[in-house]
Amino acid sequence: MFVPKRVFFTKGVGHHRYELRSFELALREAGIEKCNLVHVSSILPPDCRIISRNEGMKEIIPGMITFCVMARSSSDEPRRLIASSIGCAIPAQNSDYGYLSELHTFGSTEKEAGDRAEDLAAMMLASTLGIEFDEDKSWDEKEESFKLNDRIYKTTNSTQSAIVEKGGYSTTVAAAVFLF
Repeated sequence: MFVPKRVFFTKGVGHHRYELRSFELALREAGIEKCNLVHVSSILPPDCRIISRNEGMKEIIPGMITFCVMARSSSDEPRRLIASSIGCAIPAQNSDYGYLSELHTFGSTEKEAGDRAEDLAAMMLASTLGIEFDEDKSWDEKEESFKLNDRIYKTTNSTQSAIVEKGGYSTTVAAAVFLF
C-alpha cells in the first residue's frame, strides 16, 4: 500500500517576464522546485500527520517524485490580485480521512481565499461524514454546526497572494506535500 504518513504545507510567489519562469520562481520560494511534482486529488489520508514546513523540507531530495495537492494562479495583468490556497479539514477521528481543497482566485485577499479554501474542505468532509448543513449559510454558522457534531476536529489553510507586477507574469502556488 502506498499511503502517505506525513504532509506539510508550503507556498510561494514568483515574478518574471515569462510565465513558466514565474511558476518556477514560485516553486523555488515554496522550496519544492527541485521535485518532480505529481498532482493528486484532495484526500488527507487517515493517520496522516501534519508536520512543519521546516521538518518536511529536510526530507526533500532533488529529483524525487513528490505527490502534492497544489493550487496555482498566474496572470500578466498589472495590479491584478491573485491567490492560491490549500484548505484542510481534519476529522475528529484519526482513522477517518480528511479533505484538502485547492482554490485559485482572482481579486481575493489572502484571508478571503484562505477562508474560502477552508470552507470548501470542511464542506467536502462534512458531506462525506453525513453532516447536514446549508451551503448558503455563512462560514461561522456552518462552522458552528460542524463543531456541534464533533466529527470535524479543525480546519486550516496555507495561502499565498500577490499583486501582479508590470512587465511580466506573477504566479502564486500553495501546496500540501506528502511524505512517505
